[in-house]
Amino acid sequence: MNLSDKKIKIAIIGLGFGAEFIPIYKKHPNAELVALCQRNDKKLQQIADVFNIEKRYTSYEELLKDPDIDAVHINTPIPLHGQQSIQALRAGKHVACTVPMATTVDECRQIVALIQETGLTYMMMETVVYAREFLFMKELYENGNLGKIQFLKASHQQDMDGWPNYWPGLPPMHYATHCVGPVLGLTQNEAEYISCFGSGTIRDELIKEYNSPFAVETTHIKFRNS
Repeated sequence: MNLSDKKIKIAIIGLGFGAEFIPIYKKHPNAELVALCQRNDKKLQQIADVFNIEKRYTSYEELLKDPDIDAVHINTPIPLHGQQSIQALRAGKHVACTVPMATTVDECRQIVALIQETGLTYMMMETVVYAREFLFMKELYENGNLGKIQFLKASHQQDMDGWPNYWPGLPPMHYATHCVGPVLGLTQNEAEYISCFGSGTIRDELIKEYNSPFAVETTHIKFRNS
């Protein structure tokens, strides 16, 4: 069967940001959204009713036992990304996960090892490499209009007020993908090493709460074979 003929049966995990993807999957010719997973049953039922999704889970572990599901799209809080991706790969499911991949190097290594062992597909869904600004620069680069790239610099600012409580004190490098992703993606390269330096400050009340004065980290990336 050609890929164009196959519908991938997908479950969305987490219905905050994750709910925004439901219409996309419903319209995609190669996707069939078969299940939703959300800890809050009331919210789960409301959203599933609106989009007429039959399978509804409040337990991620129970969802992974469902043989009808080919792939999961994880949109849960950041500290859960690594372990939930590992669980899904071990359960034989393909994985798409919102950024970041994980919060420890060990979890990242486990995910890579499982991909190699199982042959399953994993995607960290870095949105910036699909943004119009990045695609514009990518087109210029691939057409030769930028010449040879000697230096790349990226920054990302985002006001996290109103977001879940863990966000304002989140170590910046747990959410550096919106900078690192396009820098590596433009040249289709890999990082050999990354070094980070604290810069900038956060509000006084957040310093007291999270015991860290730094809001931003300046990051230096050494490209492999550069």
